[in-house]
Amino acid sequence: MAATKKNKETVNPPATVQNFPIVGIGASAGGLDAFKRLLNAIPEKSGMAYVLVQHLDPNHDSILPEILQRVTKIPVLEITDNIHLAPDHIYVIPSSKILFSTDGILKLIPREKKPLNQSIDIFFTSLAEVHKECAVGIVLSGTGSDGTLGLKAIKENGGISIAQDFESAAYDSMPQSAVNAGVVDFILTPEDIPAQLLEINKTFKTSHFYNDVEELPKDDDYIFKQILSLLRQRRGVDFTYYKQPTFHRRIARRIAIVKKKDLSDYLNYLRSNESEQDELFQDVLIPVTSFFRDPKTFQALTDTVFPVLFENKTADEPIRVWIAGCSTGEEAYSIAISLHEYVKDHSPLTYREGLGVRIQIFASDISEKAIKKARTGIYSKSEVENISSKQLDNYFIKNNNGFELNKLIRDMCVFAPHNFLKDPPFAKMDLISCRNVLIYMDTFLQKKAFATFHYALKGKGFLLLGKSETTGNSSDLFAQVNKHEKIYTRKPAAGRFMNFTSERKEESLAINDIHKSKNEIIQTDFRKSAEAVMIAKSPAGVVVNAQMDIVHIHGDISPYLEAPQGRPTHNLIKMAREGLAFELRNAIHKSIKENTIVSKEDIVVKANDKQYLVSIEIIPLTDTVEPHQLIRFEKKIIPVILKIAKSSSERTVETQKRNEQLEKEISQTLEDMRSITEDMEASNEELQSSNEELQSSNEEMQSLNEELETSKEELQSTNEELLIVNQELLDKQEQLNASRVYSEAIVTTLREPLVVLDKSLRVKTANASFYKKFNVDENEIENKLFYEIQNYQFDNAMLRSLLEKILPLKNRIEDFEISIRIPEKGERIILLNAREIINEKKSEQLILLAFEDITDRVLSERILKESEARSRALVESNIVAVCFTRMDNAIIFDANPAFLKMLGFTKKDLKEGKINWLDFTPPEFHLSDYQALEKAKSMEVSPPYEKDIMHTDGSRLSVIKSKAIINNNEVMSVFVDISKRKTLERELQIFSDDLEEKIKERTKELLVSNEDLKQTNLQLDQFAYIASHDLQEPLRKITTFSMRLLDKHKDDLSADVKSYLNKIQSSSLRMRTLIQDLLEYSRLLQHEKKYSKTDLNKTLKDVINDFELLIHEKKAKIKSGKLPVIDGISLQMNQLFCNIISNSLKFSNKDIPPIITISSRKLTLKEIKENPLCDPAQTYFEIIFKDNGIGFKQKYAKQIFTIFQRLHNNEMFTGTGIGLALCRRIMDNHHGQISANSIENKGSEFHVILPLTQPGK
Repeated sequence: MAATKKNKETVNPPATVQNFPIVGIGASAGGLDAFKRLLNAIPEKSGMAYVLVQHLDPNHDSILPEILQRVTKIPVLEITDNIHLAPDHIYVIPSSKILFSTDGILKLIPREKKPLNQSIDIFFTSLAEVHKECAVGIVLSGTGSDGTLGLKAIKENGGISIAQDFESAAYDSMPQSAVNAGVVDFILTPEDIPAQLLEINKTFKTSHFYNDVEELPKDDDYIFKQILSLLRQRRGVDFTYYKQPTFHRRIARRIAIVKKKDLSDYLNYLRSNESEQDELFQDVLIPVTSFFRDPKTFQALTDTVFPVLFENKTADEPIRVWIAGCSTGEEAYSIAISLHEYVKDHSPLTYREGLGVRIQIFASDISEKAIKKARTGIYSKSEVENISSKQLDNYFIKNNNGFELNKLIRDMCVFAPHNFLKDPPFAKMDLISCRNVLIYMDTFLQKKAFATFHYALKGKGFLLLGKSETTGNSSDLFAQVNKHEKIYTRKPAAGRFMNFTSERKEESLAINDIHKSKNEIIQTDFRKSAEAVMIAKSPAGVVVNAQMDIVHIHGDISPYLEAPQGRPTHNLIKMAREGLAFELRNAIHKSIKENTIVSKEDIVVKANDKQYLVSIEIIPLTDTVEPHQLIRFEKKIIPVILKIAKSSSERTVETQKRNEQLEKEISQTLEDMRSITEDMEASNEELQSSNEELQSSNEEMQSLNEELETSKEELQSTNEELLIVNQELLDKQEQLNASRVYSEAIVTTLREPLVVLDKSLRVKTANASFYKKFNVDENEIENKLFYEIQNYQFDNAMLRSLLEKILPLKNRIEDFEISIRIPEKGERIILLNAREIINEKKSEQLILLAFEDITDRVLSERILKESEARSRALVESNIVAVCFTRMDNAIIFDANPAFLKMLGFTKKDLKEGKINWLDFTPPEFHLSDYQALEKAKSMEVSPPYEKDIMHTDGSRLSVIKSKAIINNNEVMSVFVDISKRKTLERELQIFSDDLEEKIKERTKELLVSNEDLKQTNLQLDQFAYIASHDLQEPLRKITTFSMRLLDKHKDDLSADVKSYLNKIQSSSLRMRTLIQDLLEYSRLLQHEKKYSKTDLNKTLKDVINDFELLIHEKKAKIKSGKLPVIDGISLQMNQLFCNIISNSLKFSNKDIPPIITISSRKLTLKEIKENPLCDPAQTYFEIIFKDNGIGFKQKYAKQIFTIFQRLHNNEMFTGTGIGLALCRRIMDNHHGQISANSIENKGSEFHVILPLTQPGK
């Protein structure tokens, strides 16, 4: 793998021709995993460059390049300023930077300290502008909407956009935002994206993009014409005069998306797939738009144009604006908002009173899909990012669908599908905005568009174009107002709407023969054809269009045409010399109608008081896009007629007069014809004027139709709202029905018997549990009085009285207990509860009666009371002091005689509540008491601890105390008086220094003390006997009787009773185990220390045999090395190994088999000397028990060896907390040491240090 270098060390690849795809990849939260999965699937040689942009913490250096280099062999480089883009490289953005793409290099600038990070949008937008169709954008996991606008820019410029599949994204907000905005071509998982990229690159290599000067190969040209023809037939729009390189790139983009191998394959697919024709149509339209695009332009409108528009305007004369090519409406709404803000700022009084000039904005586009969205006025969060927060608050309403324009702005705008190159234009406009539309058209269509706009604007109307657009060859129609912002004003030049379309006549395309002959005539400019004809045939001529306007002149035409007086014109008929207009009109009409050459000769033309003959020839130019006619003129001199002398056949005078008369009539006829022709021409002009007015009226009708359509949509919206409300009501009804069925199902399936009674206390109905519980049939009890069922066992006077008061007094029956005998079930104790059934209609008064069999609960309570009585008897007779308090106060409400005697209280003090534990507890021990109580809450029993208490006579007693929580709210405290022991310890300490001198005189006292200690030990033995017999015997009875209850009555017991009995059993077992462990611990204190050679290897083997079943069950493994043979007490060594290994097996992870390793080593002399508890004269061995269990926190390493100390609750791991205390006691008996090291959830180690031989042996 290539080594990734840090920013300052990154090697800049050499400059490369940018003829390969650039893949921009953006991600935020969860993006690292997506990056890894994507890059791992990219082949080493893909021929593409990859640029990764992620939201990084600006305060920390990124290590993303190093991480990604581990998953790919492609070189991963951290971007430096001006680094070159090269194929098969991965570029990663550094932290705290913003990235731009500029013509083959990447540039960095510092990132501003803003909370919103849009670095992906910024890079994707620059990538789209520079690399066009070579750009590919991918949005991966992340929160927010960054990347949506960038993908939109990439798609608008012909690139490909991809989003991560939602299910595979850790955070799907960013991919979801892009998909919702409709700017995504593919939705894929990170693993599937590289395969699609390779397909795109394959299409990129095989598809050739031709520029404006390249000549298309014949086959490709023919296919493109076929595609143009399909779009024209499908959508009625001819893209012939759109800029073809752009058109070709859009086709190449679609080829990549639908995965076709070449143009021919795509054409076949396109022919059979109308939906793809629609997709291509939408792609070719290039809907590039946004709110307030180019803010400086809108400021220029406010400063320059709007003041002129509102100047001298009245309320009856609206401001009319036409947005031509409005796309999805952002431009139209932006101008509407700007106009409204202008009115508010410059005419606040008029604005407040609702007067002033009306604003009408007509927005049109040839895409019905775009118009449909524009009419909704709803836009996503990413689409309104360029709008200020103030404008959002004033003009938008936020809802679940996004941001919706308010009604004020929507009512200003009317949207309609419209082709301004083909359809009649809107008229009397004050402002036309057509931005970034004309750049995709060639000069011919641009000229048509400017002529249309000139016609549609008022005398001083304004035209707004895009940044890259100018009026060009139509500068005679518009004057520049703002050069930088492309604002123009209409010139009062001669101009008219060119009522023809860009659709050319059907071309004879041999669809079935792709290899057409090379002689196929390609349409050229009409001037070339006209010049060729006129040079060959005539010295003078003109070319006219369908409106008979002269568009080209050849030679001297003054003998045939002259400019008329008045308004200048290029109309052929109006410029024709006297005698020629009539003949020209007829000949041209005939030529157009028959599409043939028409000739007329020897037409007498009079000019400058001279007459001459003119021959005309009308030639249709068939190889032009628009219909044009070539008129060829030829002049002849009238021949001189010589007078002949009168002959014998001389005409008579009458004949001569007749000829003169005929000539005069012909002259008059010609004069009449000229007059008629002039009248017709005048009528034609009037008709044309009327036609223009009709077109204007038609536009008004279209506007009215749009308003009606908008009203219709509003009505439809209202209707939809009503339908929704109706549907909600239906849903509510269904919910009510479902609730009723649900309630009935609950009543039917309840385990508790239920009966419904009417006001006469007759049974209306009962649930299945009632019939089963009381062994009755439905027919037996319905309509019977409640007292009569079960052989009148419910005929109880008190119960009858209570039931009869429920309805009239609105009373209830709560927990009324009655005993009845049920066949086959015996005596049962039943608890009754009853209440009125609330019926909103109040059509019938009913009572709901519920039965609960509490027999088992009563029996359990009796057992518990008996057990409690036995326990109290034990406590009363015990030599250990016991008292009881409640959790919420310190008053002792119960105590045994030993307690009262220990502190000097009487039973009267106890009965009157005068004993407060705070009174007999010194303040310094309050904290330890509180801590013990907290431990008891979590562990049921607190570990024993030492404290002092005060006798009523003022003396102090030292005791060992323990607390236990019983009945959830009561605290039992147990005290053992150790005052004598403490006194002895103090006395021993005082006299320890002089022990040798005073040992003789103190021997007697020590004997007495020993006798006292023997007495104490005897008492302990008696306590042990009581614990082993008097305490364990009741526990055995409790366990036995509870088991019998469960076995014998398990089918009759309720779940609560079974739970109580199970708890009794488990608590009894825990108490038995605790007593046994206490006895074991007590024996260790008194055990006679008889050491012998003990082989620890044999000890381990015996313990493993004892745990064989548990080891097998847990799938545990025990590994051990050679262990030493030491002086020890064999039984205690067995207990030591047993307790440690038992803990390792018990406290293991649920899904991981336990592994226990036991090893030993001999301590060095240095280690022995450094250990203060070791005797340097002895030899010591360390035995290490290591496991992989749940472990514990190291801070509890000493605490765990204290008696009753537990780190885990009984629900997870059973035990008494005495096992490790026994191990510590065994170590004390063997002059050894035990300690523990542990890591939570990793395992524990127990270290046991034992001497090889025992001292004094």
